[in-house]
Amino acid sequence: MRLSTPVVAVCVGLFVCHQAAAVELPQRWVSAGGALSEWVSALGGESKLVGVDTTSQHPDSLTALPSIGYQRQLSAEGLLSLRPQILIGTEEMGPPPVLSQIRRAGVQVELFSAQPDLLALQGNLHHLGKLLGAEDQATQAFQAYQQQLDQQKLRIIQAQSKQKAPGVLLLLGHAGGKPMIAGKDTAADWLLQQAGSHNLATHTGYKPFSNESLASLDPEVLVFADRALTGDAARAALFKENPILSSTRAAKDGRVLELDPTLLVGGLGPRLPEALKKLSDGFYPDVSDQ
Repeated sequence: MRLSTPVVAVCVGLFVCHQAAAVELPQRWVSAGGALSEWVSALGGESKLVGVDTTSQHPDSLTALPSIGYQRQLSAEGLLSLRPQILIGTEEMGPPPVLSQIRRAGVQVELFSAQPDLLALQGNLHHLGKLLGAEDQATQAFQAYQQQLDQQKLRIIQAQSKQKAPGVLLLLGHAGGKPMIAGKDTAADWLLQQAGSHNLATHTGYKPFSNESLASLDPEVLVFADRALTGDAARAALFKENPILSSTRAAKDGRVLELDPTLLVGGLGPRLPEALKKLSDGFYPDVSDQ
Protein backbone atom coordinates (compact mmCIF):
# COMPACT_ATOMS: atom_id res chain seq x y z
CA MET A 1 0.00 0.00 0.00
CA ARG A 2 1.37 3.38 -1.02
CA LEU A 3 1.10 6.27 1.43
CA SER A 4 -0.12 9.59 0.15
CA THR A 5 2.29 12.51 0.02
CA PRO A 6 0.62 14.38 2.94
CA VAL A 7 0.79 11.29 5.14
CA VAL A 8 4.46 10.79 4.31
CA ALA A 9 5.13 14.45 5.08
CA VAL A 10 3.41 14.15 8.48
CA CYS A 11 5.38 11.02 9.35
CA VAL A 12 8.67 12.64 8.35
CA GLY A 13 7.77 15.73 10.34
CA LEU A 14 6.99 13.71 13.46
CA PHE A 15 10.26 11.81 13.11
CA VAL A 16 12.28 15.00 12.72
CA CYS A 17 10.53 16.58 15.72
CA HIS A 18 11.21 13.50 17.79
CA GLN A 19 14.90 13.52 16.82
CA ALA A 20 15.17 17.22 17.59
CA ALA A 21 13.56 16.75 20.99
CA ALA A 22 15.96 13.90 21.71
CA VAL A 23 19.04 16.07 21.18
CA GLU A 24 17.75 19.32 22.68
CA LEU A 25 19.05 18.64 26.17
CA PRO A 26 20.00 21.54 28.44
CA GLN A 27 23.60 22.61 27.92
CA ARG A 28 24.05 25.27 30.63
CA TRP A 29 23.67 23.71 34.07
CA VAL A 30 23.74 25.04 37.60
CA SER A 31 23.88 22.52 40.45
CA ALA A 32 23.00 23.09 44.11
CA GLY A 33 24.08 20.09 46.18
CA GLY A 34 27.47 18.46 46.55
CA ALA A 35 26.45 14.90 45.73
CA LEU A 36 24.46 15.94 42.65
CA SER A 37 27.35 18.00 41.31
CA GLU A 38 29.67 15.03 41.79
CA TRP A 39 27.29 12.76 39.91
CA VAL A 40 27.04 15.23 37.03
CA SER A 41 30.83 15.12 36.80
CA ALA A 42 30.96 11.33 37.17
CA LEU A 43 28.46 10.90 34.32
CA GLY A 44 30.49 13.07 31.97
CA GLY A 45 28.51 16.29 32.28
CA GLU A 46 30.98 18.54 34.09
CA SER A 47 31.59 20.65 30.97
CA LYS A 48 27.91 21.67 31.06
CA LEU A 49 28.18 23.20 34.54
CA VAL A 50 28.35 27.00 34.60
CA GLY A 51 27.86 27.39 38.36
CA VAL A 52 27.65 25.38 41.59
CA ASP A 53 26.77 25.97 45.22
CA THR A 54 29.24 26.13 48.10
CA THR A 55 28.79 22.45 49.02
CA SER A 56 29.99 21.36 45.57
CA GLN A 57 33.71 20.99 46.20
CA HIS A 58 34.52 17.68 44.53
CA PRO A 59 36.15 17.11 42.15
CA ASP A 60 38.49 20.04 42.80
CA SER A 61 37.80 21.46 39.34
CA LEU A 62 34.30 22.47 40.48
CA THR A 63 35.74 25.05 42.89
CA ALA A 64 36.87 27.11 39.88
CA LEU A 65 33.26 27.61 38.75
CA PRO A 66 31.17 30.65 39.79
CA SER A 67 29.45 30.12 43.14
CA ILE A 68 25.71 30.57 43.58
CA GLY A 69 25.96 30.52 47.39
CA TYR A 70 24.63 27.98 49.84
CA GLN A 71 21.98 25.58 48.53
CA ARG A 72 19.34 26.62 51.09
CA GLN A 73 19.91 30.36 50.58
CA LEU A 74 20.06 30.88 46.85
CA SER A 75 19.81 34.29 45.20
CA ALA A 76 17.88 34.53 41.94
CA GLU A 77 19.88 37.49 40.62
CA GLY A 78 23.29 35.87 40.94
CA LEU A 79 22.07 32.57 39.59
CA LEU A 80 20.26 34.07 36.59
CA SER A 81 23.33 36.12 35.68
CA LEU A 82 24.94 32.81 34.65
CA ARG A 83 22.21 32.33 32.02
CA PRO A 84 21.47 28.72 32.99
CA GLN A 85 19.01 26.53 31.14
CA ILE A 86 18.56 24.20 34.08
CA LEU A 87 18.99 24.27 37.86
CA ILE A 88 19.24 20.96 39.71
CA GLY A 89 19.08 20.44 43.46
CA THR A 90 17.42 18.37 46.17
CA GLU A 91 14.36 19.16 48.27
CA GLU A 92 16.84 20.94 50.58
CA MET A 93 17.32 23.66 47.94
CA GLY A 94 15.65 27.01 48.45
CA PRO A 95 14.16 29.27 49.55
CA PRO A 96 10.88 28.47 47.68
CA PRO A 97 10.18 32.10 46.56
CA VAL A 98 13.59 32.20 44.87
CA LEU A 99 12.92 28.92 43.07
CA SER A 100 9.59 30.33 41.86
CA GLN A 101 11.35 33.43 40.55
CA ILE A 102 13.91 31.28 38.74
CA ARG A 103 11.15 29.21 37.13
CA ARG A 104 9.33 32.36 36.00
CA ALA A 105 12.55 33.45 34.31
CA GLY A 106 12.31 30.35 32.11
CA VAL A 107 14.90 28.19 33.84
CA GLN A 108 14.08 24.49 34.12
CA VAL A 109 14.22 23.51 37.81
CA GLU A 110 14.65 19.81 38.57
CA LEU A 111 14.41 18.44 42.10
CA PHE A 112 16.07 15.26 43.35
CA SER A 113 15.83 13.27 46.56
CA ALA A 114 18.26 13.88 49.41
CA GLN A 115 17.13 10.71 51.20
CA PRO A 116 20.05 8.49 52.18
CA ASP A 117 18.97 5.21 50.65
CA LEU A 118 19.71 3.17 47.54
CA LEU A 119 16.22 3.43 46.07
CA ALA A 120 16.43 7.23 46.15
CA LEU A 121 19.89 7.10 44.57
CA GLN A 122 18.63 4.82 41.81
CA GLY A 123 15.84 7.30 41.05
CA ASN A 124 18.25 10.23 41.13
CA LEU A 125 20.68 8.60 38.73
CA HIS A 126 17.90 7.58 36.34
CA HIS A 127 16.55 11.15 36.34
CA LEU A 128 20.00 12.68 35.95
CA GLY A 129 20.95 10.24 33.20
CA LYS A 130 17.90 11.24 31.14
CA LEU A 131 18.65 14.95 31.53
CA LEU A 132 22.28 14.44 30.52
CA GLY A 133 21.60 11.99 27.72
CA ALA A 134 23.71 9.47 29.66
CA GLU A 135 21.19 6.84 30.70
CA ASP A 136 23.49 3.88 30.11
CA GLN A 137 26.28 5.47 32.14
CA ALA A 138 23.81 6.19 34.96
CA THR A 139 22.63 2.59 35.03
CA GLN A 140 26.19 1.30 35.09
CA ALA A 141 27.13 3.77 37.83
CA PHE A 142 24.29 2.56 40.04
CA GLN A 143 25.16 -1.10 39.49
CA ALA A 144 28.81 -0.44 40.39
CA TYR A 145 27.72 1.51 43.48
CA GLN A 146 25.47 -1.32 44.61
CA GLN A 147 28.33 -3.78 44.22
CA GLN A 148 30.59 -1.58 46.35
CA LEU A 149 27.97 -1.45 49.11
CA ASP A 150 27.51 -5.23 48.93
CA GLN A 151 31.26 -5.64 49.43
CA GLN A 152 31.07 -3.21 52.35
CA LYS A 153 28.33 -5.31 53.98
CA LEU A 154 30.53 -8.39 53.74
CA ARG A 155 33.42 -6.53 55.38
CA ILE A 156 31.15 -5.50 58.26
CA ILE A 157 29.76 -9.03 58.72
CA GLN A 158 33.31 -10.38 58.91
CA ALA A 159 34.44 -7.63 61.28
CA GLN A 160 31.46 -8.02 63.63
CA SER A 161 32.07 -11.76 63.86
CA LYS A 162 35.27 -10.85 65.72
CA GLN A 163 34.50 -7.49 67.31
CA LYS A 164 31.42 -5.78 68.77
CA ALA A 165 30.00 -2.76 66.95
CA PRO A 166 31.36 0.39 68.63
CA GLY A 167 29.10 3.10 70.06
CA VAL A 168 29.70 6.25 68.01
CA LEU A 169 28.66 9.90 67.89
CA LEU A 170 28.99 12.04 64.77
CA LEU A 171 29.56 15.75 65.46
CA LEU A 172 28.88 18.35 62.77
CA GLY A 173 30.39 21.72 63.58
CA HIS A 174 31.89 24.97 62.32
CA ALA A 175 35.38 26.06 63.35
CA GLY A 176 35.15 23.90 66.45
CA GLY A 177 32.02 25.62 67.81
CA LYS A 178 29.26 23.86 69.68
CA PRO A 179 28.56 20.84 67.45
CA MET A 180 25.31 19.38 66.24
CA ILE A 181 24.89 15.67 66.90
CA ALA A 182 23.69 13.54 63.98
CA GLY A 183 20.59 11.52 64.88
CA LYS A 184 18.24 9.22 63.01
CA ASP A 185 16.95 9.88 59.49
CA THR A 186 20.12 11.69 58.44
CA ALA A 187 22.80 10.93 55.87
CA ALA A 188 25.24 10.77 58.77
CA ASP A 189 23.22 8.05 60.52
CA TRP A 190 23.07 6.04 57.29
CA LEU A 191 26.83 6.43 56.96
CA LEU A 192 27.47 5.24 60.52
CA GLN A 193 25.23 2.22 60.09
CA GLN A 194 26.77 1.22 56.75
CA ALA A 195 30.24 1.55 58.29
CA GLY A 196 29.20 -0.90 61.02
CA SER A 197 28.76 1.26 64.10
CA HIS A 198 25.99 1.89 66.61
CA ASN A 199 24.83 5.51 66.59
CA LEU A 200 24.36 6.47 70.25
CA ALA A 201 22.12 9.42 69.35
CA THR A 202 18.44 8.47 69.42
CA HIS A 203 16.85 11.77 68.33
CA THR A 204 15.84 12.60 64.75
CA GLY A 205 17.84 15.01 62.61
CA TYR A 206 20.71 17.18 63.85
CA LYS A 207 20.47 18.64 67.36
CA PRO A 208 22.87 20.33 69.80
CA PHE A 209 23.72 18.31 72.89
CA SER A 210 24.64 19.59 76.34
CA ASN A 211 28.06 18.84 77.77
CA GLU A 212 26.40 16.57 80.30
CA SER A 213 24.72 14.54 77.56
CA LEU A 214 27.97 14.13 75.67
CA ALA A 215 29.74 12.93 78.78
CA SER A 216 26.99 10.49 79.76
CA LEU A 217 26.89 8.85 76.33
CA ASP A 218 30.67 8.30 76.49
CA PRO A 219 31.20 7.16 72.87
CA GLU A 220 33.89 4.65 72.00
CA VAL A 221 34.52 6.54 68.76
CA LEU A 222 33.95 10.17 67.81
CA VAL A 223 33.49 11.16 64.17
CA PHE A 224 33.67 14.88 63.49
CA ALA A 225 32.93 16.91 60.37
CA ASP A 226 33.91 20.58 60.43
CA ARG A 227 32.54 22.91 57.76
CA ALA A 228 35.33 25.46 58.13
CA LEU A 229 38.50 23.66 59.25
CA THR A 230 40.26 20.41 58.36
CA GLY A 231 42.89 18.10 59.78
CA ASP A 232 44.76 18.91 62.99
CA ALA A 233 43.34 22.45 63.08
CA ALA A 234 39.77 21.12 63.08
CA ARG A 235 40.55 18.53 65.76
CA ALA A 236 42.28 21.06 68.00
CA ALA A 237 39.41 23.56 67.65
CA LEU A 238 36.83 20.89 68.48
CA PHE A 239 38.49 19.95 71.77
CA LYS A 240 39.34 23.54 72.66
CA GLU A 241 35.72 24.68 72.25
CA ASN A 242 34.28 21.49 73.79
CA PRO A 243 36.72 20.36 76.51
CA ILE A 244 34.18 17.88 77.90
CA LEU A 245 34.97 15.67 74.90
CA SER A 246 38.44 15.01 76.33
CA SER A 247 36.85 12.90 79.05
CA THR A 248 35.21 10.46 76.62
CA ARG A 249 36.58 6.99 75.95
CA ALA A 250 37.01 7.97 72.31
CA ALA A 251 39.39 10.82 73.14
CA LYS A 252 41.30 8.85 75.76
CA ASP A 253 41.81 5.95 73.33
CA GLY A 254 42.66 8.23 70.42
CA ARG A 255 39.66 7.08 68.40
CA VAL A 256 38.61 10.39 66.86
CA LEU A 257 37.96 10.25 63.12
CA GLU A 258 37.49 13.10 60.66
CA LEU A 259 34.82 13.12 57.95
CA ASP A 260 34.45 15.47 54.99
CA PRO A 261 31.15 17.34 55.65
CA THR A 262 30.35 17.58 51.93
CA LEU A 263 29.70 13.83 52.01
CA LEU A 264 26.55 14.57 54.02
CA VAL A 265 24.93 16.96 51.51
CA GLY A 266 22.60 16.18 48.62
CA GLY A 267 21.96 12.46 49.10
CA LEU A 268 24.30 9.56 48.43
CA GLY A 269 27.31 10.70 46.42
CA PRO A 270 29.94 8.78 44.46
CA ARG A 271 32.64 9.14 47.16
CA LEU A 272 30.59 7.52 49.93
CA PRO A 273 31.68 3.89 49.40
CA GLU A 274 35.33 4.91 49.81
CA ALA A 275 34.44 6.93 52.93
CA LEU A 276 32.58 3.93 54.36
CA LYS A 277 35.64 1.74 53.96
CA LYS A 278 37.80 4.33 55.73
CA LEU A 279 35.33 4.69 58.60
CA SER A 280 34.88 0.96 59.09
CA ASP A 281 38.67 0.53 59.21
CA GLY A 282 38.63 3.05 62.06
CA PHE A 283 35.74 1.31 63.80
CA TYR A 284 37.41 -2.13 63.55
CA PRO A 285 41.16 -1.44 63.65
CA ASP A 286 42.09 -4.87 64.96
CA VAL A 287 40.24 -6.57 62.14
CA SER A 288 41.41 -4.24 59.38
CA ASP A 289 45.03 -4.75 60.38
CA GLN A 290 44.78 -8.50 59.86
